Parts: sequence; structure tokens; C-alpha cells
Amino acid sequence: MLNRTIAPEFGSIDNIKLIEPGHTVLPNGCRVYWFNSGDQELVRMEWIFGNLRFDANKPLLNMAANTMITEGTSTLTSSQIADRIDYYGAFLQAEYGYDQSNVTLYSLTRHLGNTLPVILDILTDSQFPEKELETFIRNQQQKLQVSLQKNDVLARRAFNKVVYGHSIYGQSGEAADYQQLQREDLLAHFKQMYQPSNCTLIIAGKVDEATLQQITGAFDSWTNTGKAANTTQSAIEPLNERFYFTEKPEALQSAIRMGLPMVNRTHPDFPALQVLNTVLGGYFGSRLMTNIREDKGYTYGIGSGISSLKHAGAFFIATEVGADVCRNAVAEIEKEINLLKTELITEEELSLVRNYMLGSLLGSLENVFSHADKFKIIHFAGLNYDYYTRYTNIIKSVTAEDLLQLANRYWDFESFYKVIVGKY
Repeated sequence: MLNRTIAPEFGSIDNIKLIEPGHTVLPNGCRVYWFNSGDQELVRMEWIFGNLRFDANKPLLNMAANTMITEGTSTLTSSQIADRIDYYGAFLQAEYGYDQSNVTLYSLTRHLGNTLPVILDILTDSQFPEKELETFIRNQQQKLQVSLQKNDVLARRAFNKVVYGHSIYGQSGEAADYQQLQREDLLAHFKQMYQPSNCTLIIAGKVDEATLQQITGAFDSWTNTGKAANTTQSAIEPLNERFYFTEKPEALQSAIRMGLPMVNRTHPDFPALQVLNTVLGGYFGSRLMTNIREDKGYTYGIGSGISSLKHAGAFFIATEVGADVCRNAVAEIEKEINLLKTELITEEELSLVRNYMLGSLLGSLENVFSHADKFKIIHFAGLNYDYYTRYTNIIKSVTAEDLLQLANRYWDFESFYKVIVGKY
């Protein structure tokens, strides 16, 4: 009989196998990658475009163009686009990211003949109608007004600004920025950005040869505009001031966000830094959670992370604590940082973190879409599948001494950017 008083033993994860894609480049310059797996006649297609160079005078163009790309063409209104996609049981969404923006379609393969022409129409003939633009501006300003009442939103916006400076990563839309949006600017932006030479198409699902030919063939008429998309970005220049405090006299909670610029995924230290970060605040059993939530009761949740962007990276710690214990929470965060710089992590804790990280990676590969997502991470960072081999090997082999040295190399609490909104 199973003895439930004894915890099960950890099982080691020796090898994580990822599905690698097929690849081709279409005559129009569009790069196509496909992952063929699964029994159901379903495919996910992602048309991914590099964002144009950030213009501080028109900071919302990348976001607005991608958000509004499904709002109407010369022949279809936004409601007609939605109705046609819904009728065939498909799902369409447009998502904006700092580095890339994408249009994603989930569709049954038997309905591709009806759904793909809608996508072609969107990618070649979006019109950004004035009525929809006015509605978009009004709705976004209302959402912004509500968001700016939240301390954690204010802290996140301020932290991004100080760490990433006046770049595409540091910009946060203001009400006046939405008023600057003009249909003519959106059309010009769309024409330069949404062209095949600036597109990577990633297909995942049951993708046999006939399906692949149908998808790529549907875009034979898609041509470039002649003006290449400028997707370069200016250098990141963090701001000089290290401490930012926004007082909210009536606040019951204070939002804390702190950290500093950090290497991104392309740096050799990144995998080991992820281990160090996980120990500090990267999972529910982390030191920050154990101390500040479980022991002190200052917060419901606290965590840390390393953001990896194409042109930058940052280490951050984020939480909301009771306004009366804000200073104490900051002191405890500093204490946990310094402990990792002065004391070796025990083998028991390190083993737990290793198993958590490898298990999370393995558990995230639940279907073919997950494998495509893992590919996107390395592809747009300019890496190959060797990255995941090195990543898992470092997780398995990194020592407590290695992590102590990394903590001293990268973490200087006095140099952290510290943003607090509420009481301090």
C-alpha cells in the first residue's frame, strides 16, 4: 500500500526533445516555418512582423496599427471580418509586442479556403476607418484613465521608463498621445510594416504538403511596397536618477518595483542567471515569497524575473505590500539579495530549483503549438536549438559557487532603480 507520509522521490530529466520546423522562403521574401504534428485537422498560423523604428513624436503608431489592423478593409467592415471568421469556427487575433507584432489565425484545415482570403485582405488592404479610429482613441483613453488609478500600473510604467529610457521599451502611452493618432499616419505605417519582406509566417498543427501549399499559395498575390521596413531601434539609455517615489496619502498598499538593466537571452550568463533569479523570486517557494509573504505577511505575492527583449534586458522585483510596512519590505528584499551574495545556496535548495525549472520546461511542451512558441523565443533572438541544450545543461550543472559569483557580479542593491507608489 502507498505510504502517503513519505514524499515521492524526484525523477531526473535527462533529455528534452523539441520539434524542429521545416523552412522555406517565398518569392516575395516571406520566411515560412512549419511544425507538422497532431491528428486533428487544425492549424495555427502566425504572421509576425518586426515593429518599425520607434518615433518619439508618434509613440503609439506600432501599437495602434497592429491593434486596429482588423478594423476594416476596402471591402469588409470590422463586423464582417469577425462574422466570416466566426462562421467557420475560426479564431483571429492581433497582438502587439515590443519587438514584433502579429496576426494569428486558428482554423480547421477544411475551412482554409474561406478564412485565408480574409487574412490576405487584412494584410494588404487595412483601412483604419475614421469611425473605428475615433472609437479606439476614446476607449483607450478611458482604459488609461482607469489604469492610472492603480499603484502597480504606475510603478510598472515608471520602472520601464527609468530602465529603458526614451525607447520603444520605455514608452507608456499618455492621453495626449492617443489624440495625435491620425489615419494618414496609420496607413503609411501599415504600408511599410505589413509587407512580406518583413514577415515571418509560423504554421503549427497538422501541416501536410497539401495544407502547406494551400496556405502559401493563398498569398501569391502579396507583394512588397518597394520601401523596406526600418526595424532598427536607437540605443537604450537608462535615466540617471535611481529612486522614484509617487506619494498616495490614502493608499492602503504601496507598489514596489525595483531592478536594473540586465543581459538578455543572447548572453552566456543568461541561463545561470535564470537559476539565480528562480532561487530569489522566480517560483512560489522562492526566498522572497517565503520571507515576505509566508513569514512576514507583508504581501499576497512577490516575484522577480528577467525580461529578455531583442535590444535590451532587465532584472526586476515586483510586489504590492501594506503601506505601513513598505520600508520593512524593501529592507527584507535587500537582505535576501545580500544573502545570495554572501552565503552559498544549499544543495537541497539548488536541487529543488533545478527540478522545478526543468519540470516547467518539460511541462510547457504540451502540444505542437508549444513547440512553435519555443522556436519563436530563439528565432527572434538570433539563436538556434543549441540554446536549449546549453540551457538545460547549465541548469543541471551550475554550482552554488557559480551562483554566488553571479550575484556579486550583477546585483548591487545600491545601484538598483527603485520605484515606489503609495506610502513609504
